[in-house]
Amino acid sequence: MQLKQVFLSLALASAATAQSLQDALNSQNSSLSVLNGLLAANPNILTALNNAQNVTILAPNNDALNGVLNGSVNTYGGNVKDTTWVANLLNYHVLQGTYQSSAFTDKPMFPHTLLNNQSYTNVTGGQVVQLQKKDNKAVAYSGLKYYSTVKTADVNYTGGVIHIIDRVLVLPQNDTATMTNANLTALSGAVKAANLGPQLDGLKDVTIFAPDNNAFVSISSLLANMSSQDVGKILGYHIVPGTVAYSSMLKNETIKAQDGTDLKITVEDNGAVFVNAARVTVPDILVGNGVVHVLNQVLNPDNTQQQPDPSATNAPPPAFNGGSSTSGGGVPFTSNVPTPTGTSPAATSAGGNLNGAASMKSGAVGAAALFGGAALFINW
Repeated sequence: MQLKQVFLSLALASAATAQSLQDALNSQNSSLSVLNGLLAANPNILTALNNAQNVTILAPNNDALNGVLNGSVNTYGGNVKDTTWVANLLNYHVLQGTYQSSAFTDKPMFPHTLLNNQSYTNVTGGQVVQLQKKDNKAVAYSGLKYYSTVKTADVNYTGGVIHIIDRVLVLPQNDTATMTNANLTALSGAVKAANLGPQLDGLKDVTIFAPDNNAFVSISSLLANMSSQDVGKILGYHIVPGTVAYSSMLKNETIKAQDGTDLKITVEDNGAVFVNAARVTVPDILVGNGVVHVLNQVLNPDNTQQQPDPSATNAPPPAFNGGSSTSGGGVPFTSNVPTPTGTSPAATSAGGNLNGAASMKSGAVGAAALFGGAALFINW
């Protein structure tokens, strides 16, 4: 009897101390007054958040939101007076599941968010955010590998937990925009030359292995004589449809590319990942319909037997016989690719400067009729 009374007392005490979402936000008003004001001006959004359970809210602090609202930060592109755009942006800041800061480790996690609007994403279950430790700090990666650092962690409330972050998350762009803005301009031009852009952007749940510019330069002597059909065949070998294979999901196995040809995935003990002989140099660039992993070699569907060399410090030899760079020829396929005007972490890590990261819709609207669309978890 006494034991039951103890449990009852603990339950009552817990209920008495549990705070609502509004109380939790107000308790951090010195950091979240701008967010609180934004929610007050959009009561439907606040009501939806109040009703959500078992979620993690990544709440941008005042400095982060002010930069977007006053237009001094041009990464986001959307109109802050457009309540639909604001709602979808905020949807992207709400994770499905409760993730305390202690759950952030060196191994990346990819929880789904409440962003399911097919004008902005075409990932089954909702667009994801990458959670990880960086320099021993909890961070969240979003589009073009921009990352937001948790400044105040574990503000618990009845529906889940809030982490206050120092940057507004960037909505992942569609595939073709990401290629340009991630400094994968040769790939962007090749996709355009093969007239595959609309088809690629419209796919649902896709993994793209994206050769960097140097990889294309290394076989530029062959590319100059290829037809658009030949280029399209090569590109098809870099696309895995129907699955979104984030880095934490890659393992030693053989998977099928879009053209039905095998891709051999090798994961070394030190974490290095290879696709055939190509090394993944930049993992997990989130796109509107899946994920992009950057490679240091162009894959050849007619040469699938190359073995990786984990000890190599340079890119592997071309997978195409006779492939070489053309003296003074520049980067293939880039003559009609827009020149970026800014930089992003994805562009820098892929090897060079890139153009600005204006937020763009995923291009998945047309794919909705083909694949069917999931409803928003929160209908803002």
